[in-house]
Amino acid sequence: MATAFVLSGGASLGAIQVGMLRALYESGITPDLIVGTSAGALNGAFIASRPQTPETADELAEVWRGLRRSEVFPVNPVTGFVGFVGRRNYLVPDSGLRRLLARHLEVKRLEEAPIPLHVIAVDLYGGREVRLSEGPAIDAVAASAAIPGVFEPVPWGGKDLIDGGVANNTPVSHAVELGADDVYILPAGHPCDLEEPPRGALGMVLHAMTLLLHRRLEADIGALAGAARLHLLPPPCPLAVQPVDFSHATTLIERALEDARAFLETEDTAVPSQRPAARPRLTAERPTRIERWAA
Repeated sequence: MATAFVLSGGASLGAIQVGMLRALYESGITPDLIVGTSAGALNGAFIASRPQTPETADELAEVWRGLRRSEVFPVNPVTGFVGFVGRRNYLVPDSGLRRLLARHLEVKRLEEAPIPLHVIAVDLYGGREVRLSEGPAIDAVAASAAIPGVFEPVPWGGKDLIDGGVANNTPVSHAVELGADDVYILPAGHPCDLEEPPRGALGMVLHAMTLLLHRRLEADIGALAGAARLHLLPPPCPLAVQPVDFSHATTLIERALEDARAFLETEDTAVPSQRPAARPRLTAERPTRIERWAA
């Protein structure tokens, strides 16, 4: 049997996954493979080359606590203006993101990671999902996190790649296709129960994307429930933090850790997964453990 961690995108809300990872490691649950999109690709790349222990989650927590919006989304008036008037197809250079990746990734190529790592991007021209399992790690993660219109597309093998969340923000289907029997889904969540609308154009764009992607996750869970044992860890809600606000990392991590601990204590994790000899056709059936959050 193979266990997969699936980490979704969510920009600054990716800090939520750190608390979930800490709880999983505390429970002795570790992955045989990791699949991530966007912010989930960043977190996945960080843990894939390190020991699968609570201490690794703590190291990742320190990275998130030190992040500032200007590091990830550096303001460049010239680039922004050129993009706004249509001379370029992005507003923000990805130089800050690449510097962040260079500091914290311990492998140069995806295939060098001790835990098999797969990141999801999208072919800009064909609109198809692209699963990257080999190749330069920084380019791959930057491609998976290349929010369209915000970051520039990343050239890869004759294609231009953009954020995987456009097509599959929580790539559960890829984990199942790769042979996982147990799939732990770590969503970054989405802003819910807001008291006021998002501020700024970027905040509004990311908020709208997270709402759409949350609906896609619900549909995928219903479709894939018969193909593997799915464990959907609950993200914090109500959640008023915007995906471009990096100032609440500590709060998000602590809330996610508390919720994930409670979830893992009550979930029936002692029952082993059973995969039939032939993989079942995907159905709309949704297991009880998922209904608590996704309904």
